Amino acid sequence: MRFIDRRILNVLAIAVFTFMSFGLIFWITHKSWNIMWIPVWVIIFIRILASFLLFRDYSLSWSKVTQKTFLLKSIIYATAFAVYMPFFYKKIPISFLLSELFIFIFFISLAMYSYYSWRNRSIAKTKDVVIYGAGQAGLKIKDEFHNSIYRVRYFVDDDKMLQKRSIDGIKILSKEKLENKIGSNKMDLLVIAMPSAKKDRIKEIYGELGSHFESIKILPSLDEILRDKNFATQLKDISVEDLLARHPKDLDKTLIEKFIKGKKVLITGAGGSIGSEIARQCARFGAVELILLDHSEFNLYTIAEELHDYNTVPVMQSIVNKELLEHTFDIHRPQIVIHAAAYKHVPLVEENISEAILNNVLGTKNTIDMSIKYGVQKFVLISTDKAVRPTNVMGATKRICELYMQNVERKNTEIVAVRFGNVLGSSGSVIPKFKAQIESGGPITVTHPDITRYFMLIPEACELVLQAASLGHNGEIFILDMGEPIKIIDLAKKMIELSGKKDINIAFTGLRAGEKLYEELLIDDSEASTLYDSITVAKRTDYPIGNLENDIQTLIQSENKLEILKKIVPEFNHQTNKKEIS
Repeated sequence: MRFIDRRILNVLAIAVFTFMSFGLIFWITHKSWNIMWIPVWVIIFIRILASFLLFRDYSLSWSKVTQKTFLLKSIIYATAFAVYMPFFYKKIPISFLLSELFIFIFFISLAMYSYYSWRNRSIAKTKDVVIYGAGQAGLKIKDEFHNSIYRVRYFVDDDKMLQKRSIDGIKILSKEKLENKIGSNKMDLLVIAMPSAKKDRIKEIYGELGSHFESIKILPSLDEILRDKNFATQLKDISVEDLLARHPKDLDKTLIEKFIKGKKVLITGAGGSIGSEIARQCARFGAVELILLDHSEFNLYTIAEELHDYNTVPVMQSIVNKELLEHTFDIHRPQIVIHAAAYKHVPLVEENISEAILNNVLGTKNTIDMSIKYGVQKFVLISTDKAVRPTNVMGATKRICELYMQNVERKNTEIVAVRFGNVLGSSGSVIPKFKAQIESGGPITVTHPDITRYFMLIPEACELVLQAASLGHNGEIFILDMGEPIKIIDLAKKMIELSGKKDINIAFTGLRAGEKLYEELLIDDSEASTLYDSITVAKRTDYPIGNLENDIQTLIQSENKLEILKKIVPEFNHQTNKKEIS
């Protein structure tokens, strides 16, 4: 019924507006209403015919009219003009027919846009918004805010050519002029509509304008935007990850793709924060098969479901079980192994030393040994900055893994390690903990006012891991440039500020067992450069492999594991007690 109604309304609209336009032009040119009816009915018939035959014109919704709707209708009626014009040009001047066409299109467009405005008349505007970015994303958000409580007051753009102009009456300003207009007041919302902007730019905008707004939202990056959804529904609150993240300037995706594409890749710890992102990256860069190995049923199920469109093989097993691990290598014959499986939570490892040594040291040894035995082309160990002059068991176990991968007889397998600091948003990260504490009303607990850490976004860290892995050959330990370390108390303050809650306190609890004030990425100052500034190589440490294998066996069997850890890693300075906070 609605389909029939649309056709009838379309016919009526064409007839009415043709009568109006023809009559108006006839009166202007002849000062008379005694118009020629036969041409009018012919024109109406041809316009109706064109409307039904071209672009399903009768089905175009007036309540959702766009510039494209106007263009389509103009084409339809111009086509109709080309059909009926030869019948009349000897009797009716072409100037008359053209004038009538333009007036007709004007009338029908005026009717469409008037109906559109009436149907989409905005609800009461109660909040003022400024959109940073007058490009396509900003314009789309402005349109989507039309039927909402938000009133777009200004655009802001860095392009000097756009400044002093306006969009639908909304001025485009520079940052400086916006600050002058706002003064000491606060506006409701700033939307940063720059999906291609780097994180450093987002951070800069927040630093300059953040204090002038009650809330700040941003569009996700271009890789994250779902183009079939409204941009406004994808706006998210600006987060501490957006402010702290840093994009490596020399990321070489071509090199990574060449390294991964067409290869069988086995990822241990594939369900963890790092392992799952490595799996996503390998899928994105064209791995022919992903063997996802994890001992956690839930984590393995989650990543396997996410990547179900790719050729994945979920393997639920522990790397400590050498026989099962060998069966996996024998069956699947991976070409690349990326070893992300490890117990990483410092306080938990301190409470479970034996299990951590089995998983981190023996599990890594098993995985390296199987990689060599089954001719894996490249083995990549995910290491940590906590392996440098470790003060905790976790760091010491990872340092032993580094020593083993550097000194083992590699045969035809290239073995490398990649060392980096904390990643933002991982399951063991301080950020989820702080978020939960803020939501519960606080306080945020920080161990020490001077404690600092390196941070990097998980996707960026994983991309650099793959890039570094593609470079290495002979037991190198690659170090990722993590930028400047960040004070955890500053991180806590920034998260409180972003939450909008002013009454959240910070409580200091003292350093936990094995925790140190700052992390390092180098054991000494010796390092070598690579082709990329974001990746350097640590100095090699020799350890006779026979001695190391005996020491590892002794470590696993010994009752006094800390003593053996200190023998293997002389720089291990175990800290067990909480430090007093000054």
